[in-house]
Amino acid sequence: MRNFIFILTKEIRSYFYSPVAFVVITIFSVLIGYYFYNIFAAFSTISFQAQTDPMVASQYGVLNVTEFVIRPFFGVVSIVMLIMLPMLTMRSFAEEKKTGTIELLLTYPVKDLELVLGKFAGCMGIFAIMLSLSVPCLLLVAFFGDPEWGVIVTGYGGLFLMGGAFISLGLFMSSLTENQIIAAVLSFASLMVLYMVGSSSGFVGEKMGQFLEYVSILSHFETFARGVLDTSDITYYLLFAVFFLFLSMHSLESKRWRA
Repeated sequence: MRNFIFILTKEIRSYFYSPVAFVVITIFSVLIGYYFYNIFAAFSTISFQAQTDPMVASQYGVLNVTEFVIRPFFGVVSIVMLIMLPMLTMRSFAEEKKTGTIELLLTYPVKDLELVLGKFAGCMGIFAIMLSLSVPCLLLVAFFGDPEWGVIVTGYGGLFLMGGAFISLGLFMSSLTENQIIAAVLSFASLMVLYMVGSSSGFVGEKMGQFLEYVSILSHFETFARGVLDTSDITYYLLFAVFFLFLSMHSLESKRWRA
């Protein structure tokens, strides 16, 4: 536990000693703020038109702020996470390898599990800060409308679990190379495939389609965005994270063995 706290503290400090955390958090906030403004402005415009034009009202039916703003917003946040989190994880092990500090860490009485979990927790801490900066957007929605708070809570829970899955894969990719750019590209490409693979389910057989739907990271988040807590979706994200953290441990173990 002591080593874990040491690695966690070191990881968080390293992010804020460099411009990485500030750049990633700033870009993340700007992107989600921009898209939230567009979504909320579009909803406000449609609501105003529906009050004055019966044709518009009949076209859209009941205008629900949860359906028209909250759920699309969560979808946008998940896409921005897909872009930004590889930039957050790319330095985790790659920079240690490039600077040679990984050899020092491996010679310390620190278990591979403590090292991996410490870095994972550090990235999750930065990610939690990033995600918390989106809360004012939903508070603004609550001020002007009446959103379903259950959907908001489950949506954030789903985003947090999805972020943990993204970070675990990013850590594994970072453990494979000493080049941060390569680590980020590998992470982004892998996550993009896992994010979009569900869209191919309609072009294959039934069983293969079900398999692709299950593998898809996006399909498991959709239930959270609907306000539903499904244990199978929670289990998927937890097993996903555990699997790639396990691979990261073995990657470090092979590095220790070669050293």
